[in-house]
Amino acid sequence: MQQYSYYPGCSLHSAHKGYDMSCRAVAEKLGCELIEIEDWNCCGATIYMSVKEITSLAIASRNLALAEQYPRDVVAPCSSCFTVLSKANRYLKNNRELDQKVNSCLAEAGLHYGGGVRVRHPLDVLTNDVGTEIIRTYVEKPLAGLKIANYYGCQIVRPERGFDDRENPTTMDDLFESLGAENVYFPMKVRCCGGMLMTTYEEVALKLSKELLECALENGADCIATTCPLCQMNLESYQDKINRAFGSKFEMPILFFTQVIGVALGIDEKTLGIDKNFYRCKKLEEIARSTAVAAGNGKPAPELVEA
Repeated sequence: MQQYSYYPGCSLHSAHKGYDMSCRAVAEKLGCELIEIEDWNCCGATIYMSVKEITSLAIASRNLALAEQYPRDVVAPCSSCFTVLSKANRYLKNNRELDQKVNSCLAEAGLHYGGGVRVRHPLDVLTNDVGTEIIRTYVEKPLAGLKIANYYGCQIVRPERGFDDRENPTTMDDLFESLGAENVYFPMKVRCCGGMLMTTYEEVALKLSKELLECALENGADCIATTCPLCQMNLESYQDKINRAFGSKFEMPILFFTQVIGVALGIDEKTLGIDKNFYRCKKLEEIARSTAVAAGNGKPAPELVEA
């Protein structure tokens, strides 16, 4: 069993438990063990790095120092956490002066970070460590008939080339295609949803989110699958406000990509936290409640019961 250190971050332990639940459930189903970093702290979020650089780097690096005690990659599902931890990692490796200042801060807590941690996103782990061919052998409920708009958001593939293309990422598309789903045309897959502007310049953020929902709807999507808690919240929680502001009638389900994968793997909806989402995806519910097939061969599996 492949082991990873797991950094859930604040949002997965609070407003977005469905992401946490589905990440853990999918990993377990595929033979991966996520071991939560003991005594982790908030990453500081992306905005803090532009306010107090050394302090923000020290806050993020404390988590890296804790993780470095074990020879495992760190998996961070939240796009902001993934970006901040990756950025702190890169800054300290490339700037000796910053590294010394941050480690001086860490020393006050009896910690030191030597730069030995690799920060990963679960989409990267699933596609490049487990692999789509292996995941397909675990499929119990193919996603045939489900039309998905894959929304990567603006953080996990930027600013530097990581595990996917910065302008046209395809890992999630390839993964869902291998599970039987149809990926709709979605040219806004890396456009910003408005992010934290929803708390400062709401009218700007509402317009940005509206354009994403509009694009998905116009291209026939049954749902939007995302990798980011903030994107999920902006697109899902503000649909009523968007409808009032623009006279639209959106009722678009916004799912975490791990929730959709989990349904294909035969994991029940409650375990995946889908019941915590605001909008129901009827097509995905039909798939979840369909008769399971034996993983990988398409034959009926009597020992498996309906979810």
